[in-house]
Parts: sequence; C-alpha cells; structure tokens
Amino acid sequence: MAAIAPVPAADLEIPVIDIGLDDRARQAQMESLAEDHWIARNPMGFSILQYSDAVAVLRDKRWHSAASKIPEMMGITDPAFAERRVSILSAEGDVHTRLRRLVAKSFSPRSADRLRPFMREVVDGLVDKVAASGRADVAVDICEPYPIPIICELLGAPKQDWELFSKWAEDVLRIFNGTVLDELDVIKAAQMELDEYSRGLIADRRNDPRDDLITDLIAAEEEGDRLSTEELVMMVDAVIVGGTDTTRNQLGCTVGLFTEHPQQWKLLAERPELAPRAVEEAMRYFGAVRGTARFASEEIVYRDVAFPEGSMVMPSLALANRDPEVFDDPGTFDITREAAGQPHLTFGSGIHYCLGAALARAELQEALPILARRMPDLAVDGAIEWKPATTAIFGPAHLPVTFTPGH
Repeated sequence: MAAIAPVPAADLEIPVIDIGLDDRARQAQMESLAEDHWIARNPMGFSILQYSDAVAVLRDKRWHSAASKIPEMMGITDPAFAERRVSILSAEGDVHTRLRRLVAKSFSPRSADRLRPFMREVVDGLVDKVAASGRADVAVDICEPYPIPIICELLGAPKQDWELFSKWAEDVLRIFNGTVLDELDVIKAAQMELDEYSRGLIADRRNDPRDDLITDLIAAEEEGDRLSTEELVMMVDAVIVGGTDTTRNQLGCTVGLFTEHPQQWKLLAERPELAPRAVEEAMRYFGAVRGTARFASEEIVYRDVAFPEGSMVMPSLALANRDPEVFDDPGTFDITREAAGQPHLTFGSGIHYCLGAALARAELQEALPILARRMPDLAVDGAIEWKPATTAIFGPAHLPVTFTPGH
C-alpha cells in the first residue's frame, strides 16, 4: 500500500488569524481556534496553537531560531545588521552546541544563587522609596530599574554604570519594535557603545580576575577550547540585552496579575516559601514572552504536512501554557498549584531554552515575597497601561497602584 503524500503547507485548509483585531480579541480568537486546530495561518507563516506541537517544533533542530532573520523580517537592509557576528541567541548546529557547552556552568542555578542576597537588597531599596506614600507606579518605580543592578553585579560592572546599561538594553531591543526602521541609528549607536564597553570590561578582567560572570567566561574551557574575545563580547551583550527587558516585563506582568487575585498576594506574603511555585504559575498563566518564531532550514514534514525550506512558524507559548491536555484547569491562576508533568514554555524548549532561566527565576523568586510583604492590600490605582501588542516582550508600561504604607 502506497504511503500517503504529505500535504503542502500552502494547500492546508486552515483558519487565518485576524491581525487587525486588538490584542485581547486576537488572543481570544486564537484560544478558540486552539480547541479544534493545531495550526493556523498568519501573515508571516503559520501559528502553532497546541502544547505538544509547540514542543515538537522547538525541539526539532531542523527548525532554526528566527532571531537571525529579524533584520530581514523587519525590512532592514543595512549591512551593519545583516553582517553582525553570530549571537548565541541565534546560532545553530555545531556553533551553538560549542557556545552552550562552554558557557553552561556560568549560567547554572548555583551561579544565580550567589546573587540572591544582592537581589533582596535591590528590591528592598526600591520599595523603600515608595513605602511611606502607599503609592507607586510598579512598572516604572520597581520593575524597570530592578534587573539592571543585578546584571551589573553579575558582570562585575561599576554601580555608576547602571543607567548606561539600562539605556543600551532599551535601545538595542528597539530592533524588535514595529518602529525599527525609524530607529536604526539609535540601535546602531547603542550596539557600538555596548560592544566597546564590553571589550573594556573583558580587558579589565583578564588583568584582574574576580568572582563574576566575565571572569568565569574567560576561564571557561572545554578540552582546550576557549571563547575568543569577540565571542566574549557577544556573550556580555547577550546577557545585558537578554537579561533586562525579559525580567522587568515578567515581574510587571506578574504583579499586574496579582492585583486581580488579592487573596493570593496576601497568601504569598504569609507564606514566602510559595515563591518558586508562584513564579512558575505566573509565567505559565501570563508570560511576558508569549510566542517565538522558527524557520525551516530544509523541507520538513510534520504531521503529514510538508513545510518548504524557509517556511516560518510561530509557536504560541501563551496558548501552549493554557493547553488543557497538559495543565489541569489552565484558566485558573493558583500559586499553590502542584507542578504539572510538563513545564510551561515561557522559557522555551529545546536547544534554545533560555540560557538565563536560573537567573530570571532567582530574581522573581526573591522580588515577589518582598513586594507582597511590604506592599499589602495592593490595588490598581486607575488602569494599567500595557505595551503595544507588537512589542516582542510584553508587559505594563505603567502599573499605578496603592497599598497600605509603612511596611
């Protein structure tokens, strides 16, 4: 009996996602589609709507990270972007395997744990500035500044450079925004300044090793193999860019979520040992990274569908994290929830699983119990202003709150 030929992806009779809808309406449309379909069409390719299929794509090494395609997808033709060095965020194959092998120890949970006391110190210092008034814009006053001192401490950078790091991270990440073509000069300038600064830090650490990430990366060795200076610069840049906006937005999403669940905020204050569960549940229920993109490095047949080389697919991490086949009662936010058999996908899956996951977890686990204890009776003061749906890493631009002062 002859095998059934796969259906070309272009010929699939599947729903089309309406990108003209506002963010909430589009999310609702996708949730409805996911009940009956594992795939839908979007203007750039295909959206993957269910957990098992999202994991299958993310773990299949033939589907390459679309991070390397961002300049092309955004219509950027400037060679300064197209020819920029390979980043660990977009590398594939042997290059990616080598880089991850060399740096893995430096990003272990143990490495993150040594920063926990400093994380608590930073959070307490930020709350100190608003505690007496009982009012704050959590996004601006706490979430935005929180990760930068920690990244600086991680790298061994001087405290007076915190604001520089924040500005560079913000400007470099503009490449993900819909307005990127109007901001190319700002992005290029930030990349050049960040590279130059990183080279200076690396040169300092070669002469004066310390207990920090750069010293660890310089010393990292596997069978005589070491990172080159350019690779070290790339890693420092990746840490600064990848470790700021993600954490500040995830913390903002999480606090915003807790304002809708005041009893769970109170419970977290009373039982800070629930912080690890609270972090995982918040990232499952409302992740700041709601989707990712992959392109086919060759023709790929999956579920009897033939995707030609170059096909773009976008696994929806937000939908996968609410898949009832994986998570019991997925539409309920519960910080006492027992871990499911499979993890949420906000950190991704497969070879591009978030390198800084241990650090991000530690930052969130340390911040949330302190905020819950020191900002009791938290309530939104007016309305939360969310970032545009086109923003790569979602979160609140403004999160005005009131709370009982003096804690």
